[in-house]
Amino acid sequence: MSEEATSSRGKSEAWEWIKALAIAIVLALLIRGFLFAPFIVEGESMESTLHNEEKLVVNKAVYYLHPPERGDIIVFHAEAKRDYIKRVIGLPGDTVEMRNDTLYINGQPIDEPYLAENKQKAEAAGLEWTADFQPVKIPEDHIWVMGDNRPNSKDSRMIGPVELKTVVGRAEFVFWPLNRIRMTR
Repeated sequence: MSEEATSSRGKSEAWEWIKALAIAIVLALLIRGFLFAPFIVEGESMESTLHNEEKLVVNKAVYYLHPPERGDIIVFHAEAKRDYIKRVIGLPGDTVEMRNDTLYINGQPIDEPYLAENKQKAEAAGLEWTADFQPVKIPEDHIWVMGDNRPNSKDSRMIGPVELKTVVGRAEFVFWPLNRIRMTR
């Protein structure tokens, strides 16, 4: 093979690698921008469901298909430079209230099995897990969110209903640390 053919083949192969790398970068940016994103849990507001510094994958595409549902664990823009992770409790038009450690939505008591262990511990200590709050009617295009660690959560009880347009996506699974890989649903 001539030196010119070898040089041409090398340039062609380099060009193919550059194109493949460019396509991979564009795909990665599209996936991260529109489909999935990593998120790091900061704080203890979702204990014992999620733990401080766990890393998880957030599905950004799911809410293009349908709005958040009660029980979803979501990430949303709470402050200009800070996202929160909380559980969806109430939907647009719902009336949410807490009485005697029981959640009421539209006047009906709601079971919260994800709180069972913590509520039992609080009850054994003679405490309520979630402080009472008066009925709140959730406006259209808003949701009510609360952390699972109710005594230690800055959520809709303090910040009010969350606008749907601020929702980033739904937490799907924990991928770090490796010994705690699991689905969040």
